[in-house]
Amino acid sequence: MAESAVQIKDVTPQVSGAPKAPDALSARLEALDLPKGGFSAQARADALARLREMGLPGPRDEYWRYTDPRPFSAPVPQAIPIEGKSPDSPLFTDLDRLTLVFVDGAFDEGASDDLTLAGIEIDTLAQADAETDHWARGLYGTLEASGQKPVRRPFATLNTAAARDGVLIRVTGKAAKPVHIIHRRADEAADVMWHHVLRLEDGAELTLLETGMVGARSNGVIEADLARGARLHHITAKRAGHQKLGISHLFARVAAEAQLKCFALSVNGTLMRHESVIDIVGDDASAHIAAAVLGDGKVGPFHHDDTVFITHAAERCESRQVFKKVLKNGAEGVFQGKILVKQGAQKTDGYQISQALLLDERSQFLAKPELEIYADDVKCSHGSTTGAIDEEAMFYLRSRGVPKERAIVFLVLSFLADALEEIEDEVLRGQINDRLEAWLTRRANQ
Repeated sequence: MAESAVQIKDVTPQVSGAPKAPDALSARLEALDLPKGGFSAQARADALARLREMGLPGPRDEYWRYTDPRPFSAPVPQAIPIEGKSPDSPLFTDLDRLTLVFVDGAFDEGASDDLTLAGIEIDTLAQADAETDHWARGLYGTLEASGQKPVRRPFATLNTAAARDGVLIRVTGKAAKPVHIIHRRADEAADVMWHHVLRLEDGAELTLLETGMVGARSNGVIEADLARGARLHHITAKRAGHQKLGISHLFARVAAEAQLKCFALSVNGTLMRHESVIDIVGDDASAHIAAAVLGDGKVGPFHHDDTVFITHAAERCESRQVFKKVLKNGAEGVFQGKILVKQGAQKTDGYQISQALLLDERSQFLAKPELEIYADDVKCSHGSTTGAIDEEAMFYLRSRGVPKERAIVFLVLSFLADALEEIEDEVLRGQINDRLEAWLTRRANQ
């Protein structure tokens, strides 16, 4: 791939302290039916108080400079017609897995499997929140609240205050099979908030899969607490309609010797943003975050934003950020990634790479990579590149009889390979690769 300098806009910090757009916040809250009572009541009340203090973000906020937050602040979303059957077969259906189905953000018990699974306890937020005492009581909203410093994330706080459903998963051993959350649509104007809480005890292991279509607008939060030696592998491939608005957040706390691996596949969507806030708090732990993004602006605007903040607060820990975006027909991609190494976090190994492959001259990629280091024995690196299809590689394939459209597919898959390598399971990686190839093949001539 031919490389060129990454495009970076002026990022002069903006002074923020006064609440922003209080009228917009009031209208947003008025449109919601906020939950009451249950084990989450105090956490929700605290979140609502924090939200009123911080306000909703505006376009001049430092971490919203490249992405307009106003569509997420509107009281209600625009209705989006429910698409017909996808040309792709559903992902992961041939795996032995436990499935949980959510329709417009609400758990569908009739379409889901029995929640009993060896090594794991599963509840839904809507059902468990009727209890006053639940294991999630001390965790719901906790990681989201701690993740508000040094950068405020108001839409996550809004979620903690307002989300009505999600899954609560406590893993006590090695889960007998993967847990697969499937999202479906029924209401064209569904404004979906979901909130998952994951607690992995010492040495526990879980593979969590998420697929499907989530509402006309969605706001999701995952709080993942990994105890010593725990392993969480999270793969998400949610399908977005061409007009879809979506924001999601991952807040993770990684204890000693624990391993977190997350991969996200994103295709289509008018405005999509994913925020990852990861605190590595125990020695010899690791956290890997990766994504493959395919954006085509032919049928409408496409804007995809990945924002990552990883904090190293322990010794001999590793983090990797691998983000690849393929953009065409005026699509826009954004990456904001930061590695913070605190004092005393010696032997840290932090790696960050964000790359974009632009398939036309109208598409663009905006990047803001950052390192902030307060320890003297570390290995940290970051890089960001933007480029077009490598002409030499294209010539090589064409000279051996490969049609141009097929050659582009091969080269794009090669470009995305580093991100896919972060998926440990070969079967899951193969299915994601096949889905990418199918999408690229359909659009090769467009």
